[in-house]
Amino acid sequence: MAALPMALFVPAFYADDLGVPLAAVGVAIACSRLLDVVTDPLIGGLSDRMHLPLGRRKPWMLLGAPLFLIALWKIFVPSEDVSAVYLALWSAVLYLGFTLIDLPHKAWGAELSTDYDDRSRVTGWREGIATAGQVTLLAAVVWLAARGIEDAAGQLKAIAVVIMITLPVLLLLCVTTVAEPIPGGFTHERRNTLAGLKIVARNPAFARMVGCVLFFVSGVAIQGTLHRLVLADVMVDQGRFPIMILLENLASLAGIPVWLAISVRIGKDRALMLAALWIALWSLPLVFMRQGDVIAMMCAIVVRGSSFASILFLANSIAADVIDVDTLESGEQRSGLFFAVWGMTIKLSLALGVVLGTTLPAALGYDPSAESIGVVIQGHLMWVYGGVPALLMGLGALFLYRFPLTRARHAEVRAALDSLSTPQHNT
Repeated sequence: MAALPMALFVPAFYADDLGVPLAAVGVAIACSRLLDVVTDPLIGGLSDRMHLPLGRRKPWMLLGAPLFLIALWKIFVPSEDVSAVYLALWSAVLYLGFTLIDLPHKAWGAELSTDYDDRSRVTGWREGIATAGQVTLLAAVVWLAARGIEDAAGQLKAIAVVIMITLPVLLLLCVTTVAEPIPGGFTHERRNTLAGLKIVARNPAFARMVGCVLFFVSGVAIQGTLHRLVLADVMVDQGRFPIMILLENLASLAGIPVWLAISVRIGKDRALMLAALWIALWSLPLVFMRQGDVIAMMCAIVVRGSSFASILFLANSIAADVIDVDTLESGEQRSGLFFAVWGMTIKLSLALGVVLGTTLPAALGYDPSAESIGVVIQGHLMWVYGGVPALLMGLGALFLYRFPLTRARHAEVRAALDSLSTPQHNT
């Protein structure tokens, strides 16, 4: 519920309403992610090695919540006198808090099951519930707009209030009711974070997953950054924005069981490739749409959005399988460290998408604060909006061609691991 506004609302809000230059907004959000290069591996490594009374994952999530909530309020409900530096600093704190919550949560989820398809069900439920949260958020935005609260400032404040109230309640429910598996040790050798990172970098399957996710997420982020601006300056129908994003997320939620069934039938790597190419296919028509095509644009966005959540849950499920290979070869389970690199890749990809979605249009002459934009500039903006993401999705799909970790190979890895150690559970 916070990530969606950061991509869809905040860039346009700071550029249009608060007067921060669009390119500076993109650079500020991108610079705020530089801290992740240090914090993600550190938090991931510590959550693997430290065994605290509440477990390895839960304490970090409880630590991150206050940081996340304070920064969220500062970004969503800012004073009028803000700058790119202000946005960069508070975004850095927000993403630090997010890392403390999200990274251990994903590592924890990867350890709940060791079955090839069951992991997809775990990650599918998680992404499905996340998408349901976004649908609730967007339905609230539509409701606010119907009640006359159409300005971004009012909507962002309402979103912030909801998150401030609900996140602590749901986080406490999570950490108090779900058991945290504690995997048995395979070796007495303990490597530091830097040594662990070197081993992660030598994992070819994981490197390929990092490559495809870099392209996939940045492509999606470009479109997310430009949705509102395209509706305002090309379609001249900005009021359609909440309902379009709501329908897109409903399609994404509805598509989860479909893509789960596809992954069971043809394998997770092929299903992920197909989901990415589906987005590319439906992004290309956007290049040619102009004022008067708003219904066609909304239909294309909704249809292509039916595979959004599947990309996330399938990629996370494959990442958990890849960690099993590392565990067998190294003798240590480093889910936290792997998901630190994984999370850092996703966040940097989001930042890259925001940078491309703001600097490319600006370099081509687009200025969202201008009273009107010409036909040529509209064409440039739509090429960035539809063509660049389609290209990135296609390039990312190449990383999955003949992916080495198939269902059969994973079954061999799990059989070898199960013969070495039996996990215990911390209640």
